Amino acid sequence: MKIAFVGKGGSGKTTLSSLFIRHLAASGAPVVAVDADINQHLGAALGLTEEEAAALPALGAHLPLIKEYLRGSNPRISSADSMIKTTPPGTGSRLLRVDEDNPVYEACARTVLLDGDPVRLMATGPFTESDLGVACYHSKVGAVELCLNHLVDGPDEYVVVDMTAGSDSFASGMFTRFDMTFLVAEPTRKGVSVYRQYKEYARDFGVSLRVVGNKVQGPEDIEFLQDEVGEDLLVTFGHSDWVRAMERGRPAPFGLLEATNRIALQALREAAQDSYSGRDWGKYTEQMVHFHLRNAESWGNAKTGIDLAEQVDPGFVLHEGLVSPRQALRPAPQPA
Repeated sequence: MKIAFVGKGGSGKTTLSSLFIRHLAASGAPVVAVDADINQHLGAALGLTEEEAAALPALGAHLPLIKEYLRGSNPRISSADSMIKTTPPGTGSRLLRVDEDNPVYEACARTVLLDGDPVRLMATGPFTESDLGVACYHSKVGAVELCLNHLVDGPDEYVVVDMTAGSDSFASGMFTRFDMTFLVAEPTRKGVSVYRQYKEYARDFGVSLRVVGNKVQGPEDIEFLQDEVGEDLLVTFGHSDWVRAMERGRPAPFGLLEATNRIALQALREAAQDSYSGRDWGKYTEQMVHFHLRNAESWGNAKTGIDLAEQVDPGFVLHEGLVSPRQALRPAPQPA
């Protein structure tokens, strides 16, 4: 299943997404973690040093390889150069699985050990000086969207994406790729403002959205969040000595995380599982095609010089059965 963490800058979404990733890894679940935030901090939150985090390969830098691999033998795609971030899979396309070896993971992912449990970590790459004034950050997350469009995931496999702050996620169709979106909100007016934007934008697309209260200090904070977001409030997190130690670079074993926070993390997992169980693969594919056609008309056709609507395979529906379940093929654990 695919899960996104969103929220206002400074809300703690990267911290909570890293805790959730650790929680999943500790249970033995296969996990691909993706840092898609303009401020790349997920690696550090997962215990990497600044040097190790900076050495992570940037997905955008390997976009030609990603396109060529995913294109496969799809007759509707004449070349990798004709693919854009929204190009949907069709007959002959190569599909990704969470728990497999493939050239995309080999080039773009690194294995991080969390108390001995391996997690694949991928990153879009930071906004560089050469990008200033000439590039949009959404072009960097295009590689993530392309991979998600071609990824077949199962109920016991997880892709966890730390998204860019605010409502910028709606600049592409990637917000529809997730079985569950957890919006991290502080108990303040600014903290819930992003929730209102998300709720409004996502309404027409059936996006499953739950609010995770963070930095909660007492009953008044919980009451405030309940008044502002109602039944969308799932769980809350308060002060954590474990998190404070992690932020100092001295994390204790994850099993020592406070019991209340471990219970809250399990509630997130169960909510995501419930949402995945109701996934409509037909609708999932239709939304993919919808945003591809919109992007093709607005800029893609002009950029590529071809009619990108022809890339759509009308009889193709992405679903789990397209790729038979396989034995786990995790790479030998090598710290990033």
